[in-house]
Amino acid sequence: MPDLIFDRRDGVAVLTLARPERLNAVTPGLVEELHTALDALAGDTATRIVILTGQGRGFCAGMDIQGDDAGPEGSPPQDGAGGEPEPEGRPQRIYRGIARGGEVVARLREIPQPVIAALHGPVAGMGVSFALACDFRIADPSTRFVSPFLNLGLSGGDVGLSWLLPRVVGPAKAAEILYRAQTLTAAQAHELGMLTEVTGEKGDLTAALKLAEELLVRSPYGLRHTKELLNLSLDGPTLRQHLAVENRTQTMAFFTEDFAEGVAAAMEKRPPRFRDR
Repeated sequence: MPDLIFDRRDGVAVLTLARPERLNAVTPGLVEELHTALDALAGDTATRIVILTGQGRGFCAGMDIQGDDAGPEGSPPQDGAGGEPEPEGRPQRIYRGIARGGEVVARLREIPQPVIAALHGPVAGMGVSFALACDFRIADPSTRFVSPFLNLGLSGGDVGLSWLLPRVVGPAKAAEILYRAQTLTAAQAHELGMLTEVTGEKGDLTAALKLAEELLVRSPYGLRHTKELLNLSLDGPTLRQHLAVENRTQTMAFFTEDFAEGVAAAMEKRPPRFRDR
């Protein structure tokens, strides 16, 4: 079964993260499926609006941290088939995986169609960046934005988050959210301007489809080029320049003892004991 469902309907494409048993946690396979879908949409003039949502109880729980090598590095932690050493080191694998996730964020910004995020349940880690990269965010009351990086021994610069969040809520509030690893309810996120609308329970996708219908009557040229111009106005420094800095910072964090402690504490449901090592 695919980890991403790609459904086109009357000028609207609905991309559904389809790992509900894991709250749509991100794997290397899901990242590659997103790349394939977004590459197809980049040249698709018949599709004018895109909706990004998730199956089941949540939008996206962030990267899938099961296993010894937490992160979407695209390679197993052990040696390759037949006991042969991996062709690249662990830092290189982790960097490549984080960079591929960041490319999804960049592509969500770059495709010509406005993108509407239909959110519910956990929107965590990498899922926050996916949501913030969209042009609109519609959420039901169960939505929770979770940015736990500083509780895990990582930085808050994760696949575009430290570039996107200050542009949505302002630099001071972004610093507070990331430094304090805050969880935001749908109501709190709406008050900060992160959300276009808060719907009734389980109403996020229906409302997103309704907004898509409204946008379909607008000028296709106007939609495409307004998105392009809005993005150009924000690019200083550019997202790609910022991603390069984020990728290096996040990769280095994976090799700290505090990251291992942060993950262990999260699994054991206890406060982490960081030692700056």
